[in-house]
Amino acid sequence: MKLIGLLLILLHASLCLSQSVEEKEKPKLTFTGDFRFRIEQDWDSRKSDGTYRDDRSRLRYRLRFGANYEYNHWASFGMRLRTGTMSNQQDPHLTLGAGAQEFDIVPIGLEKLFFKANYRNFSAWLGKNTFPFEKQNELFWSDNVYPEGVTISGKFKDVLGFVPALTINTGHFIMRSSGRSFSEDGYFEGVQLVATALSQKIKVFPGFYYFHQIPVVPDEADPQLINYSIFHVGLSYKLLTNPALSLEMDYYDNLQHYHKQDSLPMGLVDDKEGIVIGVLLGQFQHKGDFTLRAYYTCLQRFSAVDYMAQNDWVRWDYSNYNSPAGRLTNFQGLEIMAGYVVADRLKLKMRYFNVKQLVEYGPHRENGQRVRLDLDIGFN
Repeated sequence: MKLIGLLLILLHASLCLSQSVEEKEKPKLTFTGDFRFRIEQDWDSRKSDGTYRDDRSRLRYRLRFGANYEYNHWASFGMRLRTGTMSNQQDPHLTLGAGAQEFDIVPIGLEKLFFKANYRNFSAWLGKNTFPFEKQNELFWSDNVYPEGVTISGKFKDVLGFVPALTINTGHFIMRSSGRSFSEDGYFEGVQLVATALSQKIKVFPGFYYFHQIPVVPDEADPQLINYSIFHVGLSYKLLTNPALSLEMDYYDNLQHYHKQDSLPMGLVDDKEGIVIGVLLGQFQHKGDFTLRAYYTCLQRFSAVDYMAQNDWVRWDYSNYNSPAGRLTNFQGLEIMAGYVVADRLKLKMRYFNVKQLVEYGPHRENGQRVRLDLDIGFN
């Protein structure tokens, strides 16, 4: 009996110890962050009047720091701070020496602030958080733009014999509050299906995105408001496993009709389609991984909300409207990327862009070339 009692005491002590270790391994409050240093060169950037922008060399950096608190097994809160000017949601990077005064104070803003809940196969968040829809690149929606609203997602397995996994993503996000009824807000709604097949070699994700009463020009520089009704289908296919070789494709079609929008240029009202094709070789996750990637893009003017998309490919912006936001549609171009994982949470990436405008806004089509070298360091 004494031996049994001793064993029970040891078992109880081991369970308490394992529980305390587990609690230490999974604290309720966790922190994340990352730092990026960038070397950038732009050249051969022609304006619509035929003149050229000055060639530009810049050293840039970005810092992000976040915290997440797990309230219980189904509820959590999160937030994240980042560098970047408050007037440009597309760009969190700061240029060395570009402050209003010598060695000016670094601007920092709140990038995320949300409550998240999980229940069985469903999850939801409220507040300001990451774009909740599946995407393969930033050509439709920038990674640096965080919508404000509510989203609900559901994940299901073995829905059909040839579709072992299916995810449904939905959301409603307010882009411009009217201060009156919700129907008068400028808002964005989306619904998306994500399906995988053939042992996850194929992923297909069709979706529909509706933008209601969105300014043609950002930052209230132009009072004109329009709607977007964008159908999207994304596809990725893993051609090879070793070496890893994948093909990606995105197609966009804006179903809205703009012929009655008198203030829009007639040469652009039918420009509502876009396509992105990518070829990816190698992995980019673990130490020693090396990747080569190439993307071809053709995005017509209204295939996306241009100031919600990436600002990597070109220098075009709305500065003539006193807005720093980028106008990142109405172009075709090529990106070539090479990346190497130096160590855990330490990545080196070089990207080259060559872009030409589809429809000119003046006597000449704009164009440009750019190369970027990024060093990304993550910590937690």
